[in-house]
Amino acid sequence: MDTVQVSIWVVGTLVFVALLFDFMNGFHDAANSIATIVSTRVLKPHQAVIWASAFNFLAFFLFQLKVATTIGKGTIDPSIVDYYVVFGALVGAIIWNIITWYYGIPSSSSHALVGGLVGAAVSKAGVDGLITAGVLKIVAFIFVAPFLGFVIGGLLMVIVSWICRGMAPRKVDKHFRRFQLLSAAAYSLGHGGNDAQKTIGIIWMLLIATGYSSSTDHIPSWIVLACYTAMGLGTMFGGWRIVKTMGNRITKLNQARGFCANSGGAVTLFLATAFGIPVSTTHTITGAIAGVGSTRGARRVRWGVAGGIVWAWILTIPCSAAMAAIAWYIGTLVL
Repeated sequence: MDTVQVSIWVVGTLVFVALLFDFMNGFHDAANSIATIVSTRVLKPHQAVIWASAFNFLAFFLFQLKVATTIGKGTIDPSIVDYYVVFGALVGAIIWNIITWYYGIPSSSSHALVGGLVGAAVSKAGVDGLITAGVLKIVAFIFVAPFLGFVIGGLLMVIVSWICRGMAPRKVDKHFRRFQLLSAAAYSLGHGGNDAQKTIGIIWMLLIATGYSSSTDHIPSWIVLACYTAMGLGTMFGGWRIVKTMGNRITKLNQARGFCANSGGAVTLFLATAFGIPVSTTHTITGAIAGVGSTRGARRVRWGVAGGIVWAWILTIPCSAAMAAIAWYIGTLVL
């Protein structure tokens, strides 16, 4: 009886830690959804985070759970998953998120979680604990997602510039202030749809491994609802340290450029989520913003800032993996 009670306590604690990570994911990545509409003054910051968090949650009703399935079954061998692996993965990801948030670095919460899973799994079972094809697909999209965002965002900017070529700038801004609300809503839907599902996959993996869920095909509805809620609440509190970097340091945005950046990012996220590919919303919107800026000439993009962000992308998986390995070891001693 005591063993069962302890097991329930440990699992409940880890579910709480997973939801805390989901909250921090929304908090850390809020800048991805709101930076453009805040920097172009379409909405005030407190209005923007409420707008974004609402659409984060509404993604609950729109997307299939393909990304959750990829995380739950496609990154590490399910047979090695236990309390310690999940604990190490979550702690490693959370610590990396706190560090990058503190320094205002727009890194990827998604890849921090993947790095955490990799680090904890390798610590327990070596490289044989990894599902290589799944991990490599996620690593490939470190480059594919921002490239798609760059191309789609830049293409949309070219189309918008051509359509609006004879319009007065003030009239263009007036129209795109409204359109930016729609594009920010679309991006927030994509953000919720892709990112919340990663934590859904972690909790589902944990419950299957510990015997609290017998279904390997159906994810309990309470997990889905809890994760989307945590993501939305995190976004509502907003990671303000990163907004300035995303909104103006990469390139200067106006209403039309902000609309194209968010729209390009949203299209990329919708495509990735439809195919069950966990991608970084941070990478995606950074690529889209750079793509929009590049249509005005390469000098309009601050490539030094973008380069610094790319270094954070490269370091995220190995750093969070290392932290997760340490957390896994500590977990085996204290849990």
